[in-house]
Amino acid sequence: MPEDRRKLCPAYGTHLPSNSLLLCLHTMKKNVPVMMDEALGYLEERQKQDPTFTYEVIVVDDGSKDQTSKVAFKYCQKYGSDKVRVITLVKNRGKGGAVRMGIFSSRGEKILMADADGATKFPDVEKLEKGLNDLQPWPDQMAIACGSRAHLEKESIAQRSYFRTLLMYGFHFLVWFLCVKGIRDTQCGFKLLTREAASRTFSSLHIERWAFDVELLYIAQFFKIPIAEIAVNWTEIEGSKLVPFWSWLQMGKDLLFIRLRYLTGAWRLEQTRKMN
Repeated sequence: MPEDRRKLCPAYGTHLPSNSLLLCLHTMKKNVPVMMDEALGYLEERQKQDPTFTYEVIVVDDGSKDQTSKVAFKYCQKYGSDKVRVITLVKNRGKGGAVRMGIFSSRGEKILMADADGATKFPDVEKLEKGLNDLQPWPDQMAIACGSRAHLEKESIAQRSYFRTLLMYGFHFLVWFLCVKGIRDTQCGFKLLTREAASRTFSSLHIERWAFDVELLYIAQFFKIPIAEIAVNWTEIEGSKLVPFWSWLQMGKDLLFIRLRYLTGAWRLEQTRKMN
């Protein structure tokens, strides 16, 4: 990293924020200003209304080739390195790997994961905060609120082809059968975690591709971390979708891989593990 950027975005600031927003980008230069303007506009306004509310935005550039980091750094210069930080990965690690890197770089008491395509409107974070608070008392200060698009399922089915609908139902069945029970939408990128829950789950995470959300919730359920599923507004953004067949096939393989790895003991979760 160039010396000026290292000074611009230090690992730690003078004040620890109460909330961390984590955005992961890969070849999404055109979407950065839209999401950043919405997010920072909301966060700045909220901080004006409540001075005790503090935040940081962490942008993880997952090996993009289109100067995504350069666009994000402009916000770092505008708002200061204590509010906006940019992490640039040299090689693409996959969404799960990029999110994990951002989680371990965050400083907030609560950590929000959000996709940078702006499919979910940022003020919906208040719905997640309420859902998180409704789970109290939190065991060991751990809790997770997941944004959900399940309430939009009927509408989305009407707009999808039969093939895509079949793939969707097949994936949901595999998630339920192999890994996660009780969560209808595991793949929504809008999730709010307490710092302790993020530490416990992401320190055990292995999957670095799109199915990492499933392993994340599998780990959370193993540790009996309370999970709330909260309906959020969602808009399908052009260019943000995965290629249907091959992406679902890869995710299906990952689900089977997750289940077999934990079942055979190749991956282990320890109840007594302590986190910093």
